[in-house]
Amino acid sequence: MPPSLEADLALEAGPRIALLVDKIEFHAKELTRAFAKLGARAVPMRLSAFSLDTRRPSGIAIPGFGTRLPDLVLVRAVGLGTFESTTLRLGLLHALVGMGVPVANSPRSIELCVDKAATSFRCFNQGVATPETFALESPRQTRALVRRESSRGPLVLKPLFGAQGRGLKLIRHESDLPDIAEMAGVYYLQRYIGVERDGFSDCRALVAGGRVLAAMTRRADHWITNVKLGAKPEPVTLDDEMRDLAVRAAAAVEAEFAGVDLLRGADGRWYVIEVNSMPGWQGLQSVTDFSIADELAALLLARHGLARGAAELAS
Repeated sequence: MPPSLEADLALEAGPRIALLVDKIEFHAKELTRAFAKLGARAVPMRLSAFSLDTRRPSGIAIPGFGTRLPDLVLVRAVGLGTFESTTLRLGLLHALVGMGVPVANSPRSIELCVDKAATSFRCFNQGVATPETFALESPRQTRALVRRESSRGPLVLKPLFGAQGRGLKLIRHESDLPDIAEMAGVYYLQRYIGVERDGFSDCRALVAGGRVLAAMTRRADHWITNVKLGAKPEPVTLDDEMRDLAVRAAAAVEAEFAGVDLLRGADGRWYVIEVNSMPGWQGLQSVTDFSIADELAALLLARHGLARGAAELAS
């Protein structure tokens, strides 16, 4: 970053947000615009650009912020990396929280959501309806589990760390299990509860600030209903059961905002399939008649006591 821009940022009034992204895409552009409307400056950057630097007063160096820390860190992406680099990145986010900098979502929430087993356990522990779930490291125990459970129907095998419907596989027999090395050493399985009803569908609810901000149905010919993989978004109105389930799922993983995936089983009940602490909403925006980024930006500024200064600057 040029020294002049660094100086300009250091002198700026109003809230300044470190917007953590992998690249400047739809969500980064929308959030930058939404914060600007409220008088706040969002600076898109990668979390990998943060570093430990004990020469600085805070001990953390963040490009573009000089000796100041952001007023808010908004995490859209942690970024790919080794175990060591990811540990450093999350450690720096934890450090910022410890110094009183709001981080949304918190590193604790990110850790709970990126680990599907932790999400499932939190939902189970909090009484949030979720399919029967298993996570094992032993191939022998997993084969025995599949032999025992497959009589009641298939299981869904998912990467423990993964998103956008990639790597999912239906397991009907123990011979369907890939080598455990392909699953990074962990078999994570959920009871398959999907039912074909004129194709396949589920619901994605975007929860923010303890309420459902927007929702859609995702409809597909295949049981994997992800927009990135070709599912079509449709508008939907959630009933009270679905809203309550989505809100409680987000709370279970301590998320300020989250994408909660809901699926209706053969018993007619709704279940939480996954909770995403870094959700996208491009598909959801296509069936929503207001700006999701505007709502989310306003909510985050208000929740963290930054809205008044932003409003004064914008007026």
